[in-house]
Amino acid sequence: MDLLIPDSGLLFWMTLVFLIVFVILWKWGFPAIVKMVNERKAYIDDSLKKAHEANEKLANIQKEGESILQEAREKQATILKEAAETRDAIVEKAQDKAREEGARLLVEARNQIETEKQNAIREIRSQVAELSVQIAEKILKEKLSSDAQQMELVDRLLDEVSSDNKKE
Repeated sequence: MDLLIPDSGLLFWMTLVFLIVFVILWKWGFPAIVKMVNERKAYIDDSLKKAHEANEKLANIQKEGESILQEAREKQATILKEAAETRDAIVEKAQDKAREEGARLLVEARNQIETEKQNAIREIRSQVAELSVQIAEKILKEKLSSDAQQMELVDRLLDEVSSDNKKE
């Protein structure tokens, strides 16, 4: 039964020790514990604040990165468009130059063909005239082998010439 009901002297000393420990804790222990808890709370609050600021900075950096990436894409599109326009201009210029060169070569070829054609016609005329003279010479030699035939031809030609002069 002594276990359930403490002796009054023991109760006095336990209460006195409890009060001394409580006063010591109240004077030095609790303020240290409260101070450590407040410091820990301030550290956690500061860490949360810094984490929030870091998230905001990261979001700003991501936005800035996206805007830089978009700007780079726009510049790339502009450069590609300019390159395509330059390529098209160069191709068009080369095609124009090729057309001009082709037209020039065609004109030169036509002129050369015309010149060769005229030369061939002159040569053919010359050969035809020469052959005609040779044939006429042979025919006249055969037909005009006698003096009578020659006189008859001369008379006929004179008659034709005089009749041509009268008609004019």
